[in-house]
Amino acid sequence: MEDVRRTIKTRLAEASQAVLDTRLEGAASIGSLLYHIALIEADWLYEEVLCSPWNPDIKALFPVDCREDNDDLSHVEGESIERHFERLDRVRNAFLAVFREMSLEDWRRPRVLEPYDVTPEWVVYHLIEHEAHHRGQIFSLHGRLLKSLS
Repeated sequence: MEDVRRTIKTRLAEASQAVLDTRLEGAASIGSLLYHIALIEADWLYEEVLCSPWNPDIKALFPVDCREDNDDLSHVEGESIERHFERLDRVRNAFLAVFREMSLEDWRRPRVLEPYDVTPEWVVYHLIEHEAHHRGQIFSLHGRLLKSLS
């Protein structure tokens, strides 16, 4: 998880506001993807792993719903790269704090939810896959935006 995140943060460290906010051909913006990555990580932590209400400080990081009415990712605009990184870091710190204290038994204990059963072990796998997928989208967009905005 940390490796995937590190590569995103390294590539985007100097991203301009235009790079973060611009949408190409109906695709989500880089800023929207960063917001989505953090929101989904928090959602899996509180909904599936802890099965508890969200920490209010974490919940406050997400004033915009994940998706629009048409199921596209919500467009998040005007937030600096520092703000995006702060959100990602705060969610990851909350996530790691829970997982660092988790026993091996709890790591493998299924959470029995209405739509499915899930273990924290699987949640980590899923989140790595999720973020790596969006990292590919972000890097593709980043390259295209650097060319088009030059």
